[in-house]
Amino acid sequence: MIGGNNMSLFGRNPNEEFYNGGKKHWTDVIKNSGPGELLIWRQPEEDFNTNSTLIVMPGEQAIFIKEGNVEQVFDNGTYRLSTENYPFISRLRNAFSGGISTFNCVVYFVRRADSQEIIWGTDSPIQVRDKVWGVRTEARVRGAYKVRIDNPAKFLEKLVGNNIQYQAQDELKKYFMNEFQGKIKSAVSRYLNSLEQELIGIDAYIDELSEQIQPRIDEIVQEYGLKCISFSLAGLDVDTSKYDIIDESQIAAIGKANLARGDRSYMDIMGEDWGRQQAANILGDLARNPGAGGVGAMGAGMGMGMAAGSVFGNMANQMFEPMHRQSQQMNNAVNQPSMRNSRFSPKNSDLNADMDQVQNSDEDPVAILTKLKKMLDAGLIEPSEYDAKKTEILKRM
Repeated sequence: MIGGNNMSLFGRNPNEEFYNGGKKHWTDVIKNSGPGELLIWRQPEEDFNTNSTLIVMPGEQAIFIKEGNVEQVFDNGTYRLSTENYPFISRLRNAFSGGISTFNCVVYFVRRADSQEIIWGTDSPIQVRDKVWGVRTEARVRGAYKVRIDNPAKFLEKLVGNNIQYQAQDELKKYFMNEFQGKIKSAVSRYLNSLEQELIGIDAYIDELSEQIQPRIDEIVQEYGLKCISFSLAGLDVDTSKYDIIDESQIAAIGKANLARGDRSYMDIMGEDWGRQQAANILGDLARNPGAGGVGAMGAGMGMGMAAGSVFGNMANQMFEPMHRQSQQMNNAVNQPSMRNSRFSPKNSDLNADMDQVQNSDEDPVAILTKLKKMLDAGLIEPSEYDAKKTEILKRM
């Protein structure tokens, strides 16, 4: 016994128990015995004898560490290792170091195959501004990525060298989560805020956005000896609440525009001038309300109101000037029947002048009939007079 240790003079490294049968041989075969889902695996056997055989399978690389340094990185194939450890001699030499070889050597196996898809998503909304509508809104992004160990020695140094036991993909995902989130949000925000188009419908540019972000993600993982093989966006969700308000405003504006166009079309059909249409409406009201005082009372009442502004004065001129002109024409006519033969004297003479003007007009017959119908609706002519004029015009057609 040495120094009270329970280890015998020819003690050995406990890790030698991992060898086949628990014993080291003159030469041993070292190959990956770890689970297939791990990105990196430390082979349990260590301090193996010199000339031991290392077998590296396709899709793998092996990192041979000797005396604390990366001795070599091996691609797939079969190799002989020089370890300075010899049968029996190493056992004698190790007796003075507690059974631990001074020529320590280990092997790490690294998978070169692409990782499975690692899902990611922004943990909080990204603030973006739509330049077309000038609104600030929020966006959330989600997707997936794949990585591959590109520099095994660097990967081992970065992770294992800091006692970080990230071996499986889920563990690697957790390790990079915070780093990825910040970089992805920054890249997406810069891209979206640089767009000159509206953000609604931005889903059509997901592939382009993925291509913009992948190089930035690759820069991150290269520091760990990794390479970003693919980076994709599965969805880009833009908050549409403010756009709904814009849509409602646009719909209301379109409705008002359509209503205005409809009113204009109605005015065009009813007459060439809005003032004359208003006059026809007023005359119709008076015809339906004889007790209101007739045309004279209407003129007096409107005259007082129209003194308040030139707009109403112009409307009055437009309303009564045609009637005044028609009255003068009737008084100057030689063959005009006397007012005693009229049923309503002054009023009927004006209407006869209107009807004569309609009859002698060169206007389109449809326009003449429209005017006659307006006069009939306003109560200015009798149905029999309207029918007679209509028959006469239709005969001329």
